[in-house]
Parts: sequence; C-alpha cells; structure tokens
Amino acid sequence: MTSWKLTLPCTRAEAEAITSGAADPGLEPPPVLMATEGTPDDPLDWRLDAYFEGKPAAAAIAAVRALVPSAAGVKARAEKLPDADWVTLSQAGLEPVRAGRFFVHTSAHGNAVPPGVRAFRIEASRAFGTGHHETTAGCLMMLDAIRRRGGRVRNLIDLGTGTGLLAFAAMHLWPRAQATATDIDPVAIDMSAENAGTNAVPLGLRAGELALGVADGVASALVLARAPYDLVIANILAAPLIDFAPSFAAIAAPGAQIVLAGLLTSQADAVAAAYRRQGCRVAERLVLGDWTILRLRKRARARVRELRVTVPAGAERW
Repeated sequence: MTSWKLTLPCTRAEAEAITSGAADPGLEPPPVLMATEGTPDDPLDWRLDAYFEGKPAAAAIAAVRALVPSAAGVKARAEKLPDADWVTLSQAGLEPVRAGRFFVHTSAHGNAVPPGVRAFRIEASRAFGTGHHETTAGCLMMLDAIRRRGGRVRNLIDLGTGTGLLAFAAMHLWPRAQATATDIDPVAIDMSAENAGTNAVPLGLRAGELALGVADGVASALVLARAPYDLVIANILAAPLIDFAPSFAAIAAPGAQIVLAGLLTSQADAVAAAYRRQGCRVAERLVLGDWTILRLRKRARARVRELRVTVPAGAERW
C-alpha cells in the first residue's frame, strides 16, 4: 500500500505528550508518529511527522492536528511518499541512546555499537519505550545504578512494558532473576515478543526467561501468581501511577525497590506521596529535563494491605 506523510510544527511539550503515549489520535490503523527537535533547546521548534498506510482522510488529518494545538494556523497537507522503506528512513533520524551500560539503537545505526556495552535494537513502533524519551533513558540509568551499588534482584516485573526494553535491561543486570513484563495493550506485548527475539532475550516462565502477559495494572493471574517482587518497574504516566499505588506496593516484597517514571517533575511529589501512604519511601530522584524518575524502597515492616483485583479470563500470553 502507498505510504503518505503529514508534517506539522509542534512544541516540545506536545512532542513529549505524543511520544509518551499521553496523546493518541484514536485512529485505526494508527499512524506512526515521529517527533523531531528543530532548533536545539528551543521548546517551540519541534516537528511532528505522521506516516499513514494509504492516503489519510480529512477526519484522520483532523485527528492528528488535534494533537498539536500550537499548529492551529498552519495548513496541513499530506504528501505521497515514493516507494521506499519509509520506516527505516524515518528511523535514520533517531540517534542511538547511551544510558549507563546500555546502548539503544535502531537498524539504521547497527554498525555504531561501541565496545563494552549491552546493545538493544529497538525499532520505532506504536509501543512506547524505544529509549529515546527521557523517562525510558532515565529508567535505564536508574537500573544500572542499582546494579552498580550491588543491588540484588531475584524476582522482577516491568508493568506497562511497551517495547520490552526495560525488562530486557533488568534481565541483563540480573540474569538469574525471574522476570515478568505486562502491558494493557496486546500490540505492545506482541512487539515485546518480537523485540525479545531480535535481542536474544529468552521467553518463558523459568528463571532467566521473560514471561509476557496482557494486564491492566496487576489484574493478571500471571502477575499475582509470581508475586511478591523485589524490583517493580513502571514507566507509565503520573495519574495511573497514583491510581495503582496500592496494588503496585502490594505486589512488592518488604524492602523491594520500585522504579517509577513517566511523570513530570511537577508531578513527582504527588506520586511520591501516594506511595508513601503505602509504606514506601523515596530513596532517589533522577531529573532529566522536565521529567523525574523515582526510586522507592518499600519499608521492611510496611503494613500489608489486602489486594482485591478482578482477573479477566484468557488474557495471559507468554
């Protein structure tokens, strides 16, 4: 099918909302959305490229326009692309990311891997978590710091895994751990499985393997059966992090480390307060741009709250 591209100017705040998954055009099939910085450090000079399979209808163009209110006065036109692998071409603008001992790249930079790193090839996709956003890169840095300080992990979970990247990184740091990754979006789990194959990450239920499951929060037989976890990772958004605070804390073992991301620095105190009420204290904050990554510790004598969840049937896959 012929590919088309719609380009609109945007602000950095709009770009971050789009790449974090906070803004969604609600189209099916969804376009691939790419945000690119224009003038370095200029929060008003960014560009949104939306790639469609086939010529977008007026309603689809309007849905993408709604994501970037700052471009209200700009006339939007979709252009037909020549026959080419436009996904690879668009990824050529995604520079590799170095975060701690990790190097995240697309196929366009497969020959640029430096020595002494664990490289992950993660292509741009509809799932969030390619490593190019501050929240994902910050989580990689935080996990690396935990390991460098001698942190031990025997059972870990990545809630809202997106591309699977953070789960892969944690498994590299603690290769003998039991590992679980979930996402509310079945497409994300399919992409995580594909990325696992690309990056030689074994799938399965044994220690050293990754179990994948579709779940809304902890509402999963897989998640509950494998709890409690001594490392909980959740790179989602501030509002669901607050809503899920009781259940995320409940599946964490006493003394567990909890890494939370996807929150603006202005939202960090509210998120921290929600987890403090569940017996978790802030052990570390990492600020990258407008975003904050929190590392929490669940108190060894935290009161265990009763966890009541409804587990939908037939949602598991691994």
